[in-house]
Amino acid sequence: MTEGSSERAPIRIGNASGFYGDRFSAFQEMVTGGPLDVVTGDYLAELTMLILGRDRLKDPSLGYAKTFLKQLEAGLGEALDRQIKVVSNAGGLNPAGLARAIEALAGKLGLHPKIAYVEGDDLLPRAGELDLGRPLTANAYLGAWGITEALQAGAEVVVTGRVTDASVIVGPAAAHHGWRRDQYDELAGAVVAGHVIECGCQATGGNYAFFHELRNLDRPGFPIAEIHADGSSVITKHDGTGGAVTIDTVKAQLLYEITGARYAGPDVTARMDTIELSQDGPDRIRITGVEGEPPPPTYKVSLNSVGGFRNEVAFVLTGLELEAKAELVKRQLEQELPTEPAELKWSLVWTEQPNADTEELASVLLRCIVRDPDPKVVGRAFSGVAIELALASYPGFHVTAPPGEASPYGVFTAGYVDAHEVEHVVVLPDGALRTIRPAEETQELEPAEGGALPMPLPQLVAAGRPARSLTREVPLGRVMGARSGDKGGDANVGVWVRNETAWRWFAHTLTVEKFQELLPETAGLPVTRHVLPNLWALNFVVGGLLGEGVASQARFDPQAKAVGEWLRSRYVDVPEVLL
Repeated sequence: MTEGSSERAPIRIGNASGFYGDRFSAFQEMVTGGPLDVVTGDYLAELTMLILGRDRLKDPSLGYAKTFLKQLEAGLGEALDRQIKVVSNAGGLNPAGLARAIEALAGKLGLHPKIAYVEGDDLLPRAGELDLGRPLTANAYLGAWGITEALQAGAEVVVTGRVTDASVIVGPAAAHHGWRRDQYDELAGAVVAGHVIECGCQATGGNYAFFHELRNLDRPGFPIAEIHADGSSVITKHDGTGGAVTIDTVKAQLLYEITGARYAGPDVTARMDTIELSQDGPDRIRITGVEGEPPPPTYKVSLNSVGGFRNEVAFVLTGLELEAKAELVKRQLEQELPTEPAELKWSLVWTEQPNADTEELASVLLRCIVRDPDPKVVGRAFSGVAIELALASYPGFHVTAPPGEASPYGVFTAGYVDAHEVEHVVVLPDGALRTIRPAEETQELEPAEGGALPMPLPQLVAAGRPARSLTREVPLGRVMGARSGDKGGDANVGVWVRNETAWRWFAHTLTVEKFQELLPETAGLPVTRHVLPNLWALNFVVGGLLGEGVASQARFDPQAKAVGEWLRSRYVDVPEVLL
């Protein structure tokens, strides 16, 4: 550890954005709501990069998160007055352009902040050379050291392109504590703290499985990480704000989109199976014990492309003979299409109840989604056929909304390049340019060995299965929390229980086979289970559930946000002692 760094006070970092479109007022609420050293904002989801790429096609001066600029207009002066540094990845595809826009805005406001920006992530000009194909956007996930360099040079506002989500938190922590690049445990601890707060209110009760237990969830506050010199942290929020910070709200976010026990980044690989959580007071959860390893030798690259064009229509089927009505309209539409689309997919959403007392409850939705490289095939040609059936198809024919023109859809893929192929650059407030070298020590990323399973509860197990006389069939969510989301075309489902007794049952019960039995949609897909004993948690990665990623809209729930809640609603035999 750097000499003297252990005596430094923890750095208090608050996050004011979890995605492009998050609560606009959060930036000002964070800088005025209580003491902070740094306010951060994460704007760059996989889908956002596609949106910014299309913005840049229309206007090369764009490509950044315009909302962030408007937030600064309202709160930059307050942040500077309170000596709060601002760090955000809102630069997107054009961090230099955003830095210039901030400088112009500050001038209008009579402010003179020291502005730095980080770039080098944009690999689009070299996509062919690096075997990345011909994408619309190609951005390497950079690490935290460019941000660290900027802050140590006196920057008060730092904007970046595509860095890892946690880097906007790790960079300020490393600058504050003077960490070396080989202090992997400290860096991993900051990565974990960053992972908890990067998604905003998901750490303070938002999207929380046991939301009914929280008293004040109407307007949850945004999270804060107090990061200490040893890499440990306390997750909290401003006093008087809504929501809650508990062991379980933090645990839910820790399990979000991690895809296993090794959480790799460009600066360090954090071991998620070493995390320990403890209460540190009301709305204060301490994270300790995080171990780190050298990062892998490659950088992940976010690749977004326009996959083609899509259209859809939802037919409403009501009353009797619903299957027969569905088959009729399917035959009619398919035989009338002048050109067969590259992809035509039907799905029937059952909400119908027998003898229903409202028309809506007597109906189901039959969705038809079409995709094709040619917008003409799935545009007016498709829409016209669907609407022409209005007076010539099943009784009660109507649609939720008339289909329109074809719209483009995106495809996300992950690429990987040698870290030395990426020039990570920071432009300091005085205009000086510094290149950040890649990690000198690296370690190939390997799956972590499976975490140790606990001893099963012998009184509840007979021949490897729960004794029925001691169990009751209830929704799994009675004893299990979940948080799920997307990683490209894969779905990540983190699940946990809340006491050791439940863990001794749960770890042996929710196997991959049981998971696929409960969620039949996953049965034909590769599913990997990771065991995290310290958290009494399991992490499932479902390969290919989301097709070509969220922008392709291949599924009813395109980001897998509710897969965990679907799992919680499924009935299993649960030991009575756990209920």
